[in-house]
Amino acid sequence: MENNDILIRLRYAQDIKNIDMVEIFKLGGVKVTKEDVLNMLRKPEEVYGEIDVEEDEEYIKCNNRMLESFLNGFITFKRGKQDPKPGQPETPPLTNEHVNNMLLKKLKIALSMTSEDMLDIFKLAGITVTKGELGALLRKPGHKNYKECGDKFARNFLKGLAVKYRG
Repeated sequence: MENNDILIRLRYAQDIKNIDMVEIFKLGGVKVTKEDVLNMLRKPEEVYGEIDVEEDEEYIKCNNRMLESFLNGFITFKRGKQDPKPGQPETPPLTNEHVNNMLLKKLKIALSMTSEDMLDIFKLAGITVTKGELGALLRKPGHKNYKECGDKFARNFLKGLAVKYRG
């Protein structure tokens, strides 16, 4: 799943306004304009039946660094600014983990969810996830029980969020 697609789905599920998207990016340390956000949220133009991102000059592709900064800003937007503890950096360091795993972790934090809440959201999307599977998705890379989160899980989680928050 593309990062732009994640932004589109998350924006819909949480009913985030364009101006709030700009603010969330700013809280995450990325400066974008309202026009930049609109260009990230639209589908690239199709040329001869194929999507051609290179030819579409206005389309802005959201890379992993931008998405993670957005999610960090989303945490701050939802929960408020947290004072760093002594010896802790001002902004969280960017991770090198799989995008979908990072998405689940950061949304869990931003929306103050428990693992039970997350399992309920998966259930709303129509899939059953066990506590063990969810725990494996939320582990750090390198842990013996770590499991990479596939696009299907991430897509269904965002779908479940939309069902929960948008009805």
